[in-house]
Amino acid sequence: MEELTKQKCQACSNDAPAVTQEEIAQLKPQIPDWEIIEREGELRLERSYTFPDFQKAIAFTNLVGDAAEEAQHHPALLTEYGKVTVTWWTHDISNLHKNDLIMAAKTDEIATEFASKN
Repeated sequence: MEELTKQKCQACSNDAPAVTQEEIAQLKPQIPDWEIIEREGELRLERSYTFPDFQKAIAFTNLVGDAAEEAQHHPALLTEYGKVTVTWWTHDISNLHKNDLIMAAKTDEIATEFASKN
């Protein structure tokens, strides 16, 4: 199984299949710190990252935003003093798609790289 961070998001339409429970069970170990939550009847992946101040939190937010724009797959980002909450789900299908797991793994990668530089 290829690492999620090495995969690219696929174009997704409103008839794209949601990830199955079996796929989640296979892939979730690659993103162990992410929670699968249900909000507004939709499954989503969510994780919060902590930072020493707002400046670092907003810098991280911008890096995640850049990666999202490059992938053409966009999360909900809540930036607070010392904390960023990232929520991934696929709006077109109102559910989780493999793209969400890929981007969660890439968000963790961004966080690791960001921490090593700051």
